[in-house]
Amino acid sequence: MNSFKKEKAILMFENGTFCEGFYEGKLIESGGEAIFNTAMNGYQELITDPSYNGQIVVMTYPMIGNYGINESDFESNRVWISGLVTKNYVNNFSHHGAVKSLAGFINSYGYPVISGVDTRHITISLRDGGQSNVYIAPKEAGMNYIKKKLDSLPKMEGLNLVSNVSSKKVYENKVDFPEFKVTVIDYGVKSNTIRCLNDIKADVTVVPHNFSKKEILDTEPDGILLSNGPGDPKTMAKEVETLKSLLGEKPVFGICLGHQLLSIALGFNTYKLKFGHHGINQPVKNLKTGKVEITSQNHGFCVDFSGNASKNYLKDTKLSHINLNDDTVEGIKNESLKAFSVQYHPESSPGPRDSRYLFSEFKELCLR
Repeated sequence: MNSFKKEKAILMFENGTFCEGFYEGKLIESGGEAIFNTAMNGYQELITDPSYNGQIVVMTYPMIGNYGINESDFESNRVWISGLVTKNYVNNFSHHGAVKSLAGFINSYGYPVISGVDTRHITISLRDGGQSNVYIAPKEAGMNYIKKKLDSLPKMEGLNLVSNVSSKKVYENKVDFPEFKVTVIDYGVKSNTIRCLNDIKADVTVVPHNFSKKEILDTEPDGILLSNGPGDPKTMAKEVETLKSLLGEKPVFGICLGHQLLSIALGFNTYKLKFGHHGINQPVKNLKTGKVEITSQNHGFCVDFSGNASKNYLKDTKLSHINLNDDTVEGIKNESLKAFSVQYHPESSPGPRDSRYLFSEFKELCLR
């Protein structure tokens, strides 16, 4: 327990309802789209995943913070979430590798952590009522002030966030005795994606999201990986046009937002899910093998595979994976273009490693 008195916080939703909790650490205001995450651990990887940019994360697992923050489990070099909501927050962390508290780390980037909230009630509300923007502020700020701040927040649908998270310059991660080269288009890439590519003997070059076809091909890749990232894929028309021009040039592997952008480039549509998939226990069926993979996921948009794609690509693009909870699209493949993608995170971190084989399949395509 903290030795000082905790200040009361209000978490307000678009419909005017609110929850009362307590600040852990600094009294910081923040707003964003509320999403619930069902993972029981891996909060350090979660809060440093660029895909969470613009989101207030509600953890369904009650005890959060108990193992603190260490020096190794980062997915980027900073915090990207807009705030963290917990039931029971543990300030006195205990782990041999911990160097700082979770709240202290998040606060250092200007975002709040609150506790004492019935997070499972919020989860049910979001599942029943759908996604909602929320705003966190001290109770003493007043309800009218908090509602005004909340009403000023933009909707996630129609929001382009990739420019916030993408690298502004090219960088490389090389290996000893490389067997092939991969260029990653950075829409918000996680560090473990690069590590997974290095593990299969790939030299990796990471380029900004707005690189042209020529600039991408000038890196001389054997394959191109489209990374995860935040925001609405429909706002990324320029990136989609670049992808269209690259199709057929090199093998392409898309992850999460990269999957959505590849699907749009192939002529399909995307739509906003009611409450999204956020956790590390989502069951996905591989339609080719019949095997079920337990996957790590974080997305609020989904691909519509109902047959509205352009005639040129429709006959060659196949559904490869589906979500067994709601039958949504989890993967597509176009053999003729050597292009495939998945909605979930095969690099995991956090999460199970059932889907790591996809990196090996990408390598096989690159070496053909």
